[in-house]
Amino acid sequence: MLKENFLKALIAEDVGRGDLFSRISQSKEIRAYIIAKSDGIFAGREYVEVLEKMYDLDLIWEVKDGDSFQKGDKLLFVTGDSKTILSLERSILDMVLHASSIATLTAKYVDAIKDTGVKLLDTRKTRPLLREFEKYAVRCGGGINHRMGLDDCLMLKDTHLQTIDDLDAFMQEVRQKIPFTSKVEIECETLDMVKKAMKAEADIVMCDNMSIEETKEAVRYRNQNYPHILLEASGNVTLETIKEIASTGVDAISSGAVIHQANWIDLSMKVE
Repeated sequence: MLKENFLKALIAEDVGRGDLFSRISQSKEIRAYIIAKSDGIFAGREYVEVLEKMYDLDLIWEVKDGDSFQKGDKLLFVTGDSKTILSLERSILDMVLHASSIATLTAKYVDAIKDTGVKLLDTRKTRPLLREFEKYAVRCGGGINHRMGLDDCLMLKDTHLQTIDDLDAFMQEVRQKIPFTSKVEIECETLDMVKKAMKAEADIVMCDNMSIEETKEAVRYRNQNYPHILLEASGNVTLETIKEIASTGVDAISSGAVIHQANWIDLSMKVE
């Protein structure tokens, strides 16, 4: 139902009070296809398949979510009423382009650390009302979702920590009030804060914008004293730096860039 509501809003934005072409054109059965005009990783199939049911379309897929494609590949064939397909053309393309662009960049980050065993995570830096969709695209690219929102993990950032006088006492209260299955992550900018967060029994400690040497020291301290705590690195993560960050021994690296720095690839729809 969430996907269907999203798709209805997406299409309503474009169709408005009705496609003007549909007023004057005659309905006929046509077959169209989406063709790649650049290389990439595909995402969006889950959503287009909901459209298939909503608009009585017949789809023949040449790709799955997460599949790579090359320029010139035909990715999807769509058969149905001409008015329907032509009115949905831009909505389908925008959705698939957006998702595939995120998946394509995510896959590059994942590939850069594929031999390290370190997980690539996204962040909550998503476009308003598109979080579920954009995080789905990250998964298609091989990344792993960080928390979806404020309700599934308690993360204490620097702004939160400024309001807490006694971290140890606060954490004891936290364990009594948040769900048993929810984890607590604490953001740390210094090694001293890493040690305090681990002593306070955080489940995950984030090394935020720490140097490579500081992060390595945090890993050594964790391994010697709190081996059960997960370590996440964040900040200044690029395709050029991610391999070195992964070499520190952290468990995961989070990056908002896989979403907000994704440049659109090129796909097009043609009618046979």
